[in-house]
Amino acid sequence: MFLVPGDSPVGFRLPLGDLPKLSDEDYPRIEERDPFEPREPLPAYEALRQGGAKSKGRPSSPYVRTAITFEPRDGVLYVFMPPMETVEDYLALVAEVEALGAAAGQVLRFEGYGPPADPRISTIKVTPDPGVIEVNVHPAASWRQAVEITAGVYEDARQTRLGADKFMIDGRHTGTGGGNHVVVGGATAPDSPFLRRPDLLKSLLLYWQRHPSLSYLFSGLFVGPTSQAPRVDEARHDALYELEIAMAAVPAPDQGEAPAPWLVDRLFRNLLADVGGNTHRTEICIDKLYSPDGPAGRLGLLEFRGFEMPPEARMSLAQQLLIRALIAWFWRAPQEGSLVRWGTALHDRFMLPHFVWADFLDVLGDLRGAGYDFDPIWFEAQREFRFPAHGRIEHGGVQLEIRHALEPWHVMAEENAGGGSVRFVDASVERLQVLADGFVPERHLITCNGRPLPMTSTGVSGQAVAGVRYKAWKPFSGLHPTAKVDAPLTFDILDRWNGRSLGGCVYHVAHPGGRSYDTFPVNAYEAQARRLARFQEHGHTPGAIVTPTEHRSAEFPLTLDLRTPIAR
Repeated sequence: MFLVPGDSPVGFRLPLGDLPKLSDEDYPRIEERDPFEPREPLPAYEALRQGGAKSKGRPSSPYVRTAITFEPRDGVLYVFMPPMETVEDYLALVAEVEALGAAAGQVLRFEGYGPPADPRISTIKVTPDPGVIEVNVHPAASWRQAVEITAGVYEDARQTRLGADKFMIDGRHTGTGGGNHVVVGGATAPDSPFLRRPDLLKSLLLYWQRHPSLSYLFSGLFVGPTSQAPRVDEARHDALYELEIAMAAVPAPDQGEAPAPWLVDRLFRNLLADVGGNTHRTEICIDKLYSPDGPAGRLGLLEFRGFEMPPEARMSLAQQLLIRALIAWFWRAPQEGSLVRWGTALHDRFMLPHFVWADFLDVLGDLRGAGYDFDPIWFEAQREFRFPAHGRIEHGGVQLEIRHALEPWHVMAEENAGGGSVRFVDASVERLQVLADGFVPERHLITCNGRPLPMTSTGVSGQAVAGVRYKAWKPFSGLHPTAKVDAPLTFDILDRWNGRSLGGCVYHVAHPGGRSYDTFPVNAYEAQARRLARFQEHGHTPGAIVTPTEHRSAEFPLTLDLRTPIAR
């Protein structure tokens, strides 16, 4: 028998096709153990080296289809581990190989298959993904351990000159694109709080849907129905009606019998999915809660996917603490009631930083009333990171702040490229928030490129806010190919009484002098310099101005879309 040619490890080049064919009855299959199966404590390492680990699985087949392989590479003996059914057998084999290597004075390095999933062992996985290095950490049994793990990962990354953030070519400070997904469960699958109390999942779904800030404050740049973590009510307008029917089958602890774990999966599995039916691409993922399809899906785990890696460990810990507090609160006080039909307000009101932050303050207020005193200052860094301010001006007693806002990206239809089908993402449309203090609606009018903004009161005297959508650049493939680029954006504070602009500012999406950057910023100072260069505290419209007529969109009343034609 000869290896398949190549430079991959030996274990990947075994001539499996040359093995004799076996019937289905004789074929030695590896079956995963049920997560609910009771397990004895693992033997000590000394017992493993003495052959003290004896698995209690089913009788082994007389036919062998796996092999352990050894290959010397670069002065090290690589050991390719085969797939194994029980962790006891796996550890016993590792101990035996280590003993032989120690006796021969040989340096070993293990590769190949990892140990079978087992709650008695902890694993940390480091996987290269496109653009990021994905680190899946082991579970934390306490808050102190969670702090140690999170701080340790961030520090280890810093020591190797890696970071959890990046700077875009124009100087914007963003996350890496990797997910800071939080997974919650129990020490074992039967101990999972979501299997012991199915109403806990119902409370989380209710509260997350009622508070869009939990979906948008901690997510990445890509939000919306085609993102990595869409909300249950994005682009599926009948989902809320169906979800309420499903939640009615999950009563509170004192109001009826809880549904079986497998029924919880079937109640919510087809609703907690994206528009294409992908159950993994959803804000609250139950793929590993209790799926009857196989043992790997019956782990009692709930995954919160609407979180992107923040740049600092304490920001990540604040997010984890928030989830812990909400779960503890819902365990004592289950949530009841109906869902909110936000409609287009999701992509209008809650794309603006002001309303996202106001909604999040309501969440912290609820927690404070439940006995969990969260200080909003703990999340101020997250707010500034998510919604950076581009600039501020003051003219005629009116203060104007321009801040970055959210914008859902559209996924284009399939196109042929490079010998296959691809789907581009149109990221050319951006959104800004304009916040005005000292604003008198009867006198003042805020315009962008000559068009009035639909300024809406925030509930604070003299304060109003609006959003502006614009086409920042022209992509190769995108919506509305004939639409022109709207940048730069000139903002004016108009005085209706005198018909003149009190002052204004200009926001550029690129360097106003036409400078083209060839490299990304090397640090935060260079990135900040690039951002500051794109905002000018001058440049208002001179001369007498005819006050333009304001037209509000029925679907998006808080946002001016510069791509729409001017109403006559």
